[in-house]
Amino acid sequence: MRNTDSTPSKLYQPGIFEPIPPVARYVLFNLSDAGVDPAAIKEALTRLTPLVDGSDVVVGIGPSLVKALGASIANLHEFPDLSRGEVKVPSTPGVLWCWLRGSDLGDLLHVTRKVQKALAPAFKVRHVVDGFRHSWKDDRGGHDLTGFEDGTENPKGEAAEAAAFARGLGEGLDGSSYVAVQQWVHDLDAFEALEDDARDHHIGRRLADNEEIEDAPATAHVKRTAQESFEPEAFVLRRSMPWMMSMQAGLMFVAFGKSHQAFEQQMRRMAGHDDGIVDAMFKISKPVSGAYFWCPPMREGRLDLRRLGLGVS
Repeated sequence: MRNTDSTPSKLYQPGIFEPIPPVARYVLFNLSDAGVDPAAIKEALTRLTPLVDGSDVVVGIGPSLVKALGASIANLHEFPDLSRGEVKVPSTPGVLWCWLRGSDLGDLLHVTRKVQKALAPAFKVRHVVDGFRHSWKDDRGGHDLTGFEDGTENPKGEAAEAAAFARGLGEGLDGSSYVAVQQWVHDLDAFEALEDDARDHHIGRRLADNEEIEDAPATAHVKRTAQESFEPEAFVLRRSMPWMMSMQAGLMFVAFGKSHQAFEQQMRRMAGHDDGIVDAMFKISKPVSGAYFWCPPMREGRLDLRRLGLGVS
């Protein structure tokens, strides 16, 4: 029976709403260098869909892939380069993004291989990053590698659903989500060189108890990104996780929204586009990638790709 319930909670990829897993893989795909026609792309996506439950495997579709299929998704566009002077916020568009979620990296390797084989030869792997939880506490969530709690200001319950998922756009769009993905590289030497008070004022919270500092400077990250301070309000659902590779480390920043607007409002202010004040975060970390994706809704337990011309019934 066709599902006619347009409530986003019945339609979204559930992994978006679930707590972050113990470990994860972020796998970015490009189209084959040889060029691929729409029929081959659709065949590859058809092979992929049985592997995507929306929980252990969350999928995002890039704007260029939508275009290659001759389709159109409301409110989807490429990540803009928001660099400003010495502050770099690069745009590194992607074609297809998979967020693999689990508790064992070995298992995620095998899932990656299954996804890779399903998508070949139309798609090829461009980049893989492994993420993990750090200092996880069931009642308070996880921490960034700086030690600060991550996602403190995340909306909860119905407010989180309202922030993260589209509604009122029609079948095949309601329950979908628009995700911003950035890989941030931390300068841990610079962070560790700061005095305790300076660390706290960079973030705008006390590391000791996570309490917000009322008289923190205007450059404090918490003040730059206070979601209720924007017009319109800029609430997103963060699902970020730390990553490390050799001696480099940082945060895979992942923010889901009902559109890309809220994330873009926050990022523009962080870079100083609004008032010339740059977020102190840029003194201890920098983004090296930035891409937008559209996460399709689910339909009867499978990805609903009807807006891309697949699986229409």
